[in-house]
Amino acid sequence: MAAEEINEDYPVEIHEYLSAFGNSIDAVDEMLKNMMSVSRNELLQKLNPLEQAKVDLVSAYTLNSMFWVYLATQGVNPKEHPVKQELERIRVYMNRVKEMTDKKKAGKLDRGAASRFVKNALWEPKPKNASKVANKEKSKS
Repeated sequence: MAAEEINEDYPVEIHEYLSAFGNSIDAVDEMLKNMMSVSRNELLQKLNPLEQAKVDLVSAYTLNSMFWVYLATQGVNPKEHPVKQELERIRVYMNRVKEMTDKKKAGKLDRGAASRFVKNALWEPKPKNASKVANKEKSKS
């Protein structure tokens, strides 16, 4: 959105917001052009299933968010529109993917090593019989 398109009657702050909004729209447009320049199948072939899910979820979330903004600009309350439930549904799936990613990043526990570590770290009192046996052996020598 060019600065000359902005109505001069608006306060200066509105000019700044509209300019920033126009720049954001231009950036989104550029990203969409880049994304659509490659076929979906070609893009997904290069990715593992988890990354494919991330791409699909981000795409769906972006489109629904843009529709949310469109509804707001048309005077429709998007909070009362089914798009709100769709965004929530996508968020749930995004959280599932995040949990899966976090599980992959989490360190694996070596149970054997952990039990040996704990066993050796704990103090064990000597059995009472062991001290008597040790004293008897010393007295025999």
